[in-house]
Amino acid sequence: MSAAPQHGHHDGRQPIARTQDGVAAALPPAQRMEFYREMGEADDATIGGVLRRWWLRAGLYRDPEGDRIHTAIQAGTAPGTSASEVLRRRGAQ
Repeated sequence: MSAAPQHGHHDGRQPIARTQDGVAAALPPAQRMEFYREMGEADDATIGGVLRRWWLRAGLYRDPEGDRIHTAIQAGTAPGTSASEVLRRRGAQ
């Protein structure tokens, strides 16, 4: 179980609640229906991952640099190591 922080976001905005309603409210309308579709198709083993992924996306949509970051991730030019690469390396050990 996790607790929501009691203070606001670093830029003065309230953090996005890690609930279905909180994530949906933070998404642009064009993305909201896709979020609801994925949540509706998720079973008990996958629903937490779907919510977590969309919660992270909602944060990107809110971030003024979100479009640039998303483009860099999709292009493979973002700094850092992808999760899939880290898992591949760990599997080789």
